[in-house]
Amino acid sequence: MTGPLAVLRPEPGNTATAALIEALGLPPLRLPLFAVQAIDWSPPDPADHDALLLTSANAIRFGGPGLAPLQHLPVFAVGPKTAETARAAGFDVLAAGQVDASALLALAGARGISRALHLAGRHRTIEAGGPVSRTIAVYASEDTPVSATQVQNLRGSIALLHSARAAKRLAALADLYGVPRASIGIAALSPAVAAAAGPGWATIAAAAVPTDPALIEAARKAWSQDRA
Repeated sequence: MTGPLAVLRPEPGNTATAALIEALGLPPLRLPLFAVQAIDWSPPDPADHDALLLTSANAIRFGGPGLAPLQHLPVFAVGPKTAETARAAGFDVLAAGQVDASALLALAGARGISRALHLAGRHRTIEAGGPVSRTIAVYASEDTPVSATQVQNLRGSIALLHSARAAKRLAALADLYGVPRASIGIAALSPAVAAAAGPGWATIAAAAVPTDPALIEAARKAWSQDRA
């Protein structure tokens, strides 16, 4: 790959990731595949739950006033960034995962959690079960229009994939517009996210831990190796 690192996540994360890439002296290509917006929701009785499970910082960013009654519940966050966002909003983060949502569920269960409230997006992979007694959508991440030209511009880039949904949409867009997967590299936040993109990409890399710096480092290494 000789082109930029393509940032596909929605705002405000898109700008933040692009800034980290620029700080390393690398070129970002910003193409958000989704736009996040708040949706109406009502908080349940906090007494019904023994913890909050957060699999995205967007639950805090877009949760609105409904978060206030839940603020005393301990938080299990999927990763450091989500944990940081929760702490900044006044929540007590009991634990932050380092792998993915499945590992976070296992961590919560191991800590004796059995009635967690999962605040999530409309599109999600976790539903009630195990340590989670209820899941409520507090935001929606909707597809943004993407043109054939924009997908063509990804040729030669390494696309950063922050979610399985982004991975699947990138694959669908490349196939729809006839852009060979072999002309685009991918770097994913986890092996599971990389697997969601399917086969055929020019290069496939996964972050050592699910953080933006680790994801960019994985992409940077792949980018440098392909330029060598």
